[in-house]
Amino acid sequence: MTPRPSDLASASVRGIAPYLPGKPVSELARELGLEGIVKLASNENPLGPSPAALAAMQAALAEAGVYPDGSGHALKQALAARYGLAPAQLTLGNGSNDVLVLLAEAFLTPGTDAVMSQYCFAVYPLAVQATGARSIVVPAYPATHPSMPLGHDLDAMLAAVTPATRLVFVANPNNPTGTWVQAAALEAFIARVPATALVVLDEAYFEYAGDAGCGDGFSWLARHPNLVVTRTFSKAYGLAALRVGFAAGHTDVADVLNRIRQPFNVNAIALEGARAGLGDRAHIARSVALVATERPRLARELTARGLAVLPSAGNFILAGLGTATRAAALNDHLLRRGLIVRPVGNYGLAEYLRITVGRPEENTRLLAAIGAWLTGGSR
Repeated sequence: MTPRPSDLASASVRGIAPYLPGKPVSELARELGLEGIVKLASNENPLGPSPAALAAMQAALAEAGVYPDGSGHALKQALAARYGLAPAQLTLGNGSNDVLVLLAEAFLTPGTDAVMSQYCFAVYPLAVQATGARSIVVPAYPATHPSMPLGHDLDAMLAAVTPATRLVFVANPNNPTGTWVQAAALEAFIARVPATALVVLDEAYFEYAGDAGCGDGFSWLARHPNLVVTRTFSKAYGLAALRVGFAAGHTDVADVLNRIRQPFNVNAIALEGARAGLGDRAHIARSVALVATERPRLARELTARGLAVLPSAGNFILAGLGTATRAAALNDHLLRRGLIVRPVGNYGLAEYLRITVGRPEENTRLLAAIGAWLTGGSR
């Protein structure tokens, strides 16, 4: 029997279920013919990029016919100066997704494994599976946990580490749950992970954590050579469409990652936008302040309406409806009113919806629509 072309791929790759992104505005507009759609599904910054970043990107367009600086020298210098790092510790990526995949490609092989928590970011197991390695998924705290429902159980994760473990993924704060680990407990965990494994600390939502006590992974790098911290410009910096992120770690790790990354994996427009955006601290302060005000308002109002809201240190909240049927019904109700939130059944959380914190008027519109659904007998 003649094989299909897809049969020529490795079994581990053929078995991957593709990542499902949030529904785009254009798709909903086509489906329902709606205007004035509000997207609160993908944890984007509703304020968008900083004016400085927009100006820098506009200027960079004049050089669109020239390849970008493959080393990302200017952005690396800016990152190093901002965070007290050496440029040689840094690896730039096409979003932090890219560096997460690079870590898997560089350090995982068949016969090795990676440890992660249940309800972790979906990219971790996908990246692991593509290498032929094994994902060890450790049960999260139960939804009834008194302080951090569905959060990482670090003791159980440490117990799952074996001599075959090469990567341990921890997101702080975690997506999609919004939960987090306190700094002292997290650094103590990192210190106990054997040197035969790298701890990959995903801090995509670091800027939004505020006084939650998550800590700063960069400050721990000098003490823990097997720690790698990843961050992104897609969230607080408002550059999701540009796809630029980075990893910081030991120079040995960065050297390995820079050997396998594509030479022009971050485009010139993104490099300039990220560099300028990094310097606009006022814009970041405004973005963070919006979430610091609106996140508790959303949580308070949704809780008052009977939804089960998890604690969150991100720019989103996870709200439980009790059953998958109710969550799906509310999601459909919101879509028909031009409000896009994120069902998270693909994370094993079908009874929940993830809601990005939007502008005040967007959040008010969402709350009104949810209130109408609850009082309209659609329960």
